Amino acid sequence: MSAAAVTLPHETWKPKANPWLIAVVVSLAAFMEVLDTSIANVALPHIAGNLGASNDQSTWVLTSYLVANAIVLPISGWLVTIFGRKRFFMTCLSIFTVSSLLCGIAPSLGLLLFFRVLQGAGGGGLQPMVQAILADIFPPEKRGLAFSLYGITAVCAPAIGPTLGGWMTDSYSWRWIFFINLPVGIAALFLVYKLVEDPPYLKRVAKGGIKLDYIGFSLLALGVGALQIMLDRGQEDDWFGSHVIVTLAITAVVCLTTLVFYEWFHKDPIVDVRLFKNRNFATANMMLFMVGAMAFATTVLMPQFLQTILGYTAENAGLVLSAAAILLLFELPFVGRLTSLFQLRYLIAFGWFGLAIGMYVSVVQFNQEMSFGHATWLRIVQYVPLGFVFVPTTTAAYIGIQREKSNAVAGLVNFTRNIGSSVGTSAVTTIIARRSQFHQIALGDHVNPYNVLFRETLNGLTQQLNHAGLSLPDAQRQALARIYVGLQAQAATLSYIDTYWILSICCACMFLLSFALVRNDPRPGSTVALH
Repeated sequence: MSAAAVTLPHETWKPKANPWLIAVVVSLAAFMEVLDTSIANVALPHIAGNLGASNDQSTWVLTSYLVANAIVLPISGWLVTIFGRKRFFMTCLSIFTVSSLLCGIAPSLGLLLFFRVLQGAGGGGLQPMVQAILADIFPPEKRGLAFSLYGITAVCAPAIGPTLGGWMTDSYSWRWIFFINLPVGIAALFLVYKLVEDPPYLKRVAKGGIKLDYIGFSLLALGVGALQIMLDRGQEDDWFGSHVIVTLAITAVVCLTTLVFYEWFHKDPIVDVRLFKNRNFATANMMLFMVGAMAFATTVLMPQFLQTILGYTAENAGLVLSAAAILLLFELPFVGRLTSLFQLRYLIAFGWFGLAIGMYVSVVQFNQEMSFGHATWLRIVQYVPLGFVFVPTTTAAYIGIQREKSNAVAGLVNFTRNIGSSVGTSAVTTIIARRSQFHQIALGDHVNPYNVLFRETLNGLTQQLNHAGLSLPDAQRQALARIYVGLQAQAATLSYIDTYWILSICCACMFLLSFALVRNDPRPGSTVALH
């Protein structure tokens, strides 16, 4: 029998159910999981108060989830070879749904953290399996459109999470941010059971006996766990000024570096690092790392500025984010169609160019006088171009990779994007804190009796407060306090502008990197990548 005859069933296999119905069902499960990475952020003070914990302790509700999630992501492809994809997907969905219930009824912080670890472990298998299922049930020329549906979960859910979480916490209780997963999880579990099936080649692989790579798993768990905790706690603990952070950094570097070398030569690697030999896959992963960083960095920056500097409520800050998320819902299917008309690298380059311009516009337009509408438009130009990057880059990651590797590809690209999200969040938080200190010192040099503008401002405020009924000494102290508050706000604003400058430069670098991707033939029926 010829090689072509052997591979034909793999290429012509189609699911019994409508592929688009399957895509909606599995994407719903992924949306629920991605939503949980950000929905708990705004509820932390309520969780701490209700469970008798400090705010510092409550942050482990986020960290524990992220650590467990990050460990499972890169090994999901390996786990599929043992359990089969449908069985593994349903198991992860069941664990996630049940642990959501347990999180909602947790009577103490300790139990809540334990259940969040279970929830993160279950959720870690959902994203890559959804992406792998879409890659298998759609032909290459329709993958871009299919991935646009998945893009709604990966790009829009983080923007919706804080708004939804804030509303549910204020209107009901923090426990409902976990209970909301129950009906969705149960419905998705039933529909996955009815609609999803494994391709023939996965069933054959699943029958083979594979030994557990204990060394690889241990290195991965220690390395990723240390990295996530370091990124989450770094700024709060003064980064490398803390012995704990230094220890975590050394642990992460040693374990992850050893993991790469060990898995490269291992017969049955738990993480298929040899995929990075493919230039296109490696480049796409680097870009998806930046996609995660950009998506979460801008999602942190805008609401943080609106709440801390302009005094917005959490709900109003969330509404500013919502407009861009809604536009992205309509944009992603359009971008998916474009992937069958244009080379992926041109769409990706256009997206990075748009993001670079959006960040530069933020540098120019960002100020303390922003109206609600102005802030909304800035958010749109910062976020909407991501659709032109996410969908084509995800599609490009599969070019030149054997179809049997789709599960491993999905696990690694989702892992890379999630780590990028953590790095991006930590980076912008640190930059804002450090640059605020820098600008506060620089501006403070002008606050002295020899500065004419300072004297005029101080005297004017003092007179206003004195006329309002305060004694002259109290009026002067109050005036100085108001000037200091204004100085802090101005320093913080300048630090946000610095951060957008850095993001703009990063986007420009990614624009240039776009042309390192291979040229693909977008015509229907063609899977050829042209070098």
